[in-house]
Amino acid sequence: MLDIKLIRDQVDIVKNGVAAKGYKPELVDEVKTLDENRRKILIQVEALRGKRNNFTKDQVEEAKKLKTDLKTLEEDLEKISLELDQKLSVLPNLPSADTPAGKSEAENVEIRKWGIPRQFDFTPKDHLRLGTDLQILDFDSGSKVTGSQFYYLYDEATLLELALTQFTLNFLKKEGFIPVITPDMAKSRYYLGTGYAPKGDEAQTYTIEGQDLGLIATAEVTLAGKHADETIPESQLPIKYVGYSHCFRQEAGAYGKYSKGLYRVHQFSKTEMFIYCLPEDSDKYHQEILALEEKIFQALNLPYRVLQMCSGDLGAMAAKKYDIEVWMPGRNDYGEVTSTSNCTDYQARNLNIRYKKTSGETGYIHMLNGTAVVMSRVPLAILENYQNADGSITIPEVLRPYIGFDRIAK
Repeated sequence: MLDIKLIRDQVDIVKNGVAAKGYKPELVDEVKTLDENRRKILIQVEALRGKRNNFTKDQVEEAKKLKTDLKTLEEDLEKISLELDQKLSVLPNLPSADTPAGKSEAENVEIRKWGIPRQFDFTPKDHLRLGTDLQILDFDSGSKVTGSQFYYLYDEATLLELALTQFTLNFLKKEGFIPVITPDMAKSRYYLGTGYAPKGDEAQTYTIEGQDLGLIATAEVTLAGKHADETIPESQLPIKYVGYSHCFRQEAGAYGKYSKGLYRVHQFSKTEMFIYCLPEDSDKYHQEILALEEKIFQALNLPYRVLQMCSGDLGAMAAKKYDIEVWMPGRNDYGEVTSTSNCTDYQARNLNIRYKKTSGETGYIHMLNGTAVVMSRVPLAILENYQNADGSITIPEVLRPYIGFDRIAK
């Protein structure tokens, strides 16, 4: 949620930022008008409350009329306050000053590349063919038991996912992150407050019928919700978590031929970095998360590129965002495997999370998130990049201590 004072004082800046994200700037005017009307009613309410306190016992009729008028105004105030909050929640976070302008992913900016895509001396297979031939990946049973875009992992693929998880948690614990296993469900306040709405093309939430619960799309939801309605002392900041959870996404819509197999599924496991920090430190920690993501993929020896998202591809919550795309031989192109976002104080306002400095100064905290390893797309990249001519898969060296073997063969 945006600071209403920013809309009051710098409405043109807010309208430009909202428009840069592809939202209608007229929404800002609607919020500003509602805020002005609410403040007018609030002045009237406070005036009547003050007048009520000064009535004497013999002013019975005047007191009755004032009570009726006050009740009407208070109902109007509650109604317009609710409408204001609803309209304000629709407005996205503003893009940072150094976010490139653009309307779609086609205008994202490549920052750098690392590694050289492997040149095969045989015709490489995609991960779906490799996994099926090795009998470690099974979408047919997933479809039968649950529905399309669900899958079973067997044998070495199961151990590969667990090895990736253990490697990632150990690596990030050494970097000062607290490993956390979070719930896989959250109340609507938390998945809505972090931006995972029940409606939308790519982040549709599975909700639990008859209960105020939804299956989380990422541990970002539960890690953000953990400190809702708290004021965190400066001495405790930054707080760094790496959360492990299952993730569930409806993923409605058509995404093309490269979304088959593990690239876009309804359920997967993921390790997610999350940082709470002071506002003046959030840029620094955003770069830290990105650097750690890169170290993970360098350790796995998977060629990648870093992209900075343009304003039109940021999403509602982020002020600034980077994606890492890994080389995927099955598509002969790069494919997204992680992202990291600086959400500034936007989520903190939604969830009422503040900081307090030793000076007594308080404010809304800044919150950042970043995928460490998603246990669908990264195994996909390992299968395709580490495949051999005989259909076997070499295990990345860094994972061998966690998995106990160096090759997956038929």
